[in-house]
Amino acid sequence: MATPRVILITGASAGIGRACAVGLSKAFPSAEHPEPLVLALMGRREDELKATGAACREGTVVEVLTGDVSSEADVARAFGTIKEKYGRLDLLFNNAGVNPLKGSALEDSDMDKFRKTLDINVMGAVLCTAAAVRLMKEQTPQGGRIVNNGSISASSPRPDSTSYTVSKHAILGLTRSTSLDGRKYHIAATQLDIGNALTDLSQGMGKGVPQADGSVRAEPLFDVNEVARTLAYLASLPRSVEVLHLEILALGMPYVGRG
Repeated sequence: MATPRVILITGASAGIGRACAVGLSKAFPSAEHPEPLVLALMGRREDELKATGAACREGTVVEVLTGDVSSEADVARAFGTIKEKYGRLDLLFNNAGVNPLKGSALEDSDMDKFRKTLDINVMGAVLCTAAAVRLMKEQTPQGGRIVNNGSISASSPRPDSTSYTVSKHAILGLTRSTSLDGRKYHIAATQLDIGNALTDLSQGMGKGVPQADGSVRAEPLFDVNEVARTLAYLASLPRSVEVLHLEILALGMPYVGRG
């Protein structure tokens, strides 16, 4: 029996995480990649994770891992389950993230919420990356791929978004350090920066978003399933290839020359 391809998606209960889980289930196995697929779905809402699993292609093995990525104990339990049941991890998609201070000026920000943003967006990715590296170093064949959900904000922030922007700049550092330090273990790292994918949380952008000049303008959005197709592309690459940084954004969104 072929060794399964094991992929872990954090923040898999909705939005980009759910779309990517469903998209990967449709992309693998394939004629080019015939090995069976195991999708490990991590998030805090068990019912929603099960709903994501139910939406995946029939025959996909789905492992529901309820937990908070900012909790060391929850991350250790999730990765322990993957190691015990499957013995390997081929791809980690660090997707979990929050933005509770959207539209808040730094000087007026609730610092407890600021810390929460960093705990989930940064420390969640750090904890999962560390656990993934430990497993990828041990498995045979050694290595794997780690994809971090960045943001256009890692290059060009929106007004009044300091906590989220800081967190995504940190993800850029994590990605590059993982790429460098992972070389000797055959671990590749990618920062996938996403701009205006259409999810329940981003629908309002189509009506109006504050701009750097103080105006409010509607922004274009693109189908979130294109993010899933992009992740499937990264998952399909041979072990000898690394894509360090990739941006996918809605055509015409105010990013190039923004501000």
